[in-house]
Amino acid sequence: MATDNCDSVNMDPDMELLSDEELEREAEGFKEQGNAFYIKKDYAEAFNYYSKAIDMCPKNASYYGNRAATLMMLCRYREALEDSQQAVRLDNDFMKGHLREGKCHLSLGNAMAASRCFQRVLELEPDNSQVQQELKNADSVLEYERMAEIGFEKRDFRMVVFCMDRALESAAACHRFKILKAECLALLGRYPEAQSVASDILRMDSTNADALYVRGLCLYYEDCIDKAVQFFVQALRMAPDHDKARLACRNAKALKAKKEEGNKAFKEGNFEAAYELYSEALTIDPNNIKTNAKLYCNRATVGSKLKKLEQAIEDCTKAIKLDETYIKAYLRRAQCYMDTEQYEEAVRDYEKVYQTEKTKEHKHFLKHAQLELKKSKRKDYYKVLGVNKNATEDEIKKAYRKRALLHHPDRHSGASPELQKEEEKKFKEVGEAFSVLSDPKKKSRYDSGQDLEDDGMNMGDFDANNIFKAFFGGPGGFSFEGNSASGPGNFFFQFG
Repeated sequence: MATDNCDSVNMDPDMELLSDEELEREAEGFKEQGNAFYIKKDYAEAFNYYSKAIDMCPKNASYYGNRAATLMMLCRYREALEDSQQAVRLDNDFMKGHLREGKCHLSLGNAMAASRCFQRVLELEPDNSQVQQELKNADSVLEYERMAEIGFEKRDFRMVVFCMDRALESAAACHRFKILKAECLALLGRYPEAQSVASDILRMDSTNADALYVRGLCLYYEDCIDKAVQFFVQALRMAPDHDKARLACRNAKALKAKKEEGNKAFKEGNFEAAYELYSEALTIDPNNIKTNAKLYCNRATVGSKLKKLEQAIEDCTKAIKLDETYIKAYLRRAQCYMDTEQYEEAVRDYEKVYQTEKTKEHKHFLKHAQLELKKSKRKDYYKVLGVNKNATEDEIKKAYRKRALLHHPDRHSGASPELQKEEEKKFKEVGEAFSVLSDPKKKSRYDSGQDLEDDGMNMGDFDANNIFKAFFGGPGGFSFEGNSASGPGNFFFQFG
């Protein structure tokens, strides 16, 4: 039972003339007024009157207990804990004092201390159902702490966030749990959420080294390295032994330096050196998702300059995996797909870019890729003749002469029927390719991706023999005669 003793120490001089009974009566009056304000939920006024009661009788446990309850409603748990502890020091059998002390410990994240307080309540009141539930809450917090520790070691940051959210339902004022949650949110790339948690703590305690570290971590992972270093340095001023802040500060400085070296080498045209420097930068901190995405994209740009196109595509894919919103990586990969004639993949990437940013430039890229995809699905007449797309008229003629003679049916008259059929098909394709690429109008339409059939150029009715006759016929050239016994498509050469 709470004690009611009064003590005149630190009392107002005017009160020194009052008897103990009068002091007690005066203190009870203040307590009753405090109770009235508490019922009205005016906790600030309740706090003032309970404090006046304590000033009258500083050795009355119930007054400290009441003020502790008020401070808890004001979410001032540390002060409430001090009052609760003072209450049970004055009266170790004060059940509400032990209960409030336990609740304060639990709210502040000290579940072990909370459990001890709740056990004391059960000793005083074995059938107290409220404290039995509080004990379960404390046990749950301890279990979530244990699971979070395991999750952090396994880098299962989502699990840690889940556990801390559950623990904070009972330990709402625990900065330690909030910091751990914020750190894991940052490691998951959920920077705004992490910053919000850290900023809330810093508003209450601007010198909290852990919150300063998390704030810096968010800036670091958002590639704001200079600002991040400032927060890490500030955290180290508050807590010189803060190992995480020290490591993050070192990594931030190293990453910035290595990236700048790579950029300098690239601008100077030293692509091999730039490639190696970006590769070294990527080993510094695997957790820095945003910066590493940029480094992969930078290395892809260098790789494309070095004609390492497949490696460049792989680096862009890694960048996109780290940051799905990274438009530059999609554009770089799409260009590499274009350079390697993987047009379907290029169209897919350009479509993604255009859906995100509908600019004229992105629309142009998409239409160009779609055109190249359409062209790629037709016969590639340049490949059929074995020339590049910038071949001259003479180069096209020479290529036709070579391929037409190579695949002419007469050249394969003694071959198997299957081979004869295959060579006849190739002979027709060669003639078809020459008929298009040797005609400026047809070639222009073909190069622009237009369908030749739109102008009545039905390639299905094409006769390769007529092209061959026109090309090789005449004085001093090749001549050939049809042999009705041999069947259509079989010819013999006669050199003039």
